Amino acid sequence: MTEEELRKRLEMLRIEHRDMDAAIDALSGAGSQDQLQIARLKKRKLRLKDQISQIEDYLIPDIIA
Repeated sequence: MTEEELRKRLEMLRIEHRDMDAAIDALSGAGSQDQLQIARLKKRKLRLKDQISQIEDYLIPDIIA
């Protein structure tokens, strides 16, 4: 993937992560009894966060001082 493609992918993952957060908040705030669904959404959110971190690490390399 090119750097531009990675940046687009990163933005899409961030949007999906925010959407997932909103969905979890909505289900939790509504007093949903479906804890399994909430747990699955949280797992998906963590996977998204990991993917975001991997792409950010690739795009923004560590600078050794």
